[in-house]
Amino acid sequence: MGALKVGGVGEFLREQRRSAQLSLRQLADAAGVSNPYLSQIERGLRKPSAEILQQLAKALRISAETLYVQAGMLDARERDELEVPAAIMADPSINERQKQVLIQIYESFRKENAAADEAQDGQTTDADTGTEAHAGPVPVREETGNDDHR
Repeated sequence: MGALKVGGVGEFLREQRRSAQLSLRQLADAAGVSNPYLSQIERGLRKPSAEILQQLAKALRISAETLYVQAGMLDARERDELEVPAAIMADPSINERQKQVLIQIYESFRKENAAADEAQDGQTTDADTGTEAHAGPVPVREETGNDDHR
């Protein structure tokens, strides 16, 4: 029987299991799947469902999306948006609370940058002068009156 090519999810699962220092049996028990079935997934002989991947992700303490990407269930755009959170979730050197805080910070930066990009797209260029016409007021720097530079 030839191996099915399932996007490298089996190999990825094996690497994650080993980095978590879990035996095949321990991961199978924690995820609620049989030992032989997990072995077949790791060897690329079985293609797990999204539900099984979610159970495995929970047992490995990584995001289910990470496994969906490996299984080819998410497209490239979604994969790009999930790389950083997936890397954070896969890091065994930080705890769950720290992982969640890092992901929240990352997401807030993404939202802030998206808003800034939208605001910049809202700027128009004056065709005659080639200068940008800003939608809002331009901040004015106040003078302190202290010209004493020694």
